[in-house]
Amino acid sequence: MRARADVTAIRAEYPMSERQACGLASVAVSSYRYQVKFPQRDEGLKARLTVLAREYPRYGSPRLCVLVRREEIYNHKRVERIYREAGLSLRRKKRKRLMRQPAPTVVVQAANQEWALDFVTDALASARHVRILTVVDVFTRECLALETDTSLGSLRVLRVLDRIIAERGAPQRIRSDNGPEFTSRAFLAWGLEQRIELVHIRPGKPIENAHVESFNGRLREECLNASWFRNLFDARRQIDAWRDHYNRARPHSALNYLSPLEFALAHASASFGSAEVGRGTSNAGPSPHTPRPAQNGEACRMIS
Repeated sequence: MRARADVTAIRAEYPMSERQACGLASVAVSSYRYQVKFPQRDEGLKARLTVLAREYPRYGSPRLCVLVRREEIYNHKRVERIYREAGLSLRRKKRKRLMRQPAPTVVVQAANQEWALDFVTDALASARHVRILTVVDVFTRECLALETDTSLGSLRVLRVLDRIIAERGAPQRIRSDNGPEFTSRAFLAWGLEQRIELVHIRPGKPIENAHVESFNGRLREECLNASWFRNLFDARRQIDAWRDHYNRARPHSALNYLSPLEFALAHASASFGSAEVGRGTSNAGPSPHTPRPAQNGEACRMIS
């Protein structure tokens, strides 16, 4: 489209033939003369993309493509072309970043191996600040909790973690920053009692807790910046609704565009099937990777 406009502008400004103008603009004559044969074929898809882009203003072309493909099969290149022609592309500001070698991290291979914790701050319509505790499973990318209140102390954080553990079991590790809520005596004693390894990242190194930092960015872009909270109860309602959508329906690029819940269910089914096959074909004892029962007096290792 832009190349055709360049050729048209050249011919309007200078007395030259169509072929000369195309050669000057490096455009094939056949491309300049091409006319769309089915101009109305893409109107339905364009309208659907526009509706979805207004409903999810921070979704890019790949996620919108996944959503429209749930209704009808489309070629991803066609969706990308119509997405650009409709002017729906996201505007992202490129930031200058200082390149550093990341700290070594443990590769997780199953759910509940590592949870990541952090806080996000926002404000109500009355300008009163609220804090949001975010808890994310690093492997499945599920958001396990979004606790919203005007104040969240260490004991409140522990109650939230106890509630999650009662629902899905305890994790092996919990990764967090060095905030007072995560370094208090109550939090450290709770980690020893629950036999959970507490991993504290280095001060000023949020990249060492990259999974929850990435999640916080999506939370702010898609929920906090796009919503207006009348009061604390309205904030809790909208944030909980976004969390349910994130876990159940939002395509996640790191999970092959499955939602976190779909990925967790698929991985659980695959693990269960492999375990059944292993029990049916082998009479050997426990695998070398079978977790060893904890011994009395053994304490969890805490990294600070």
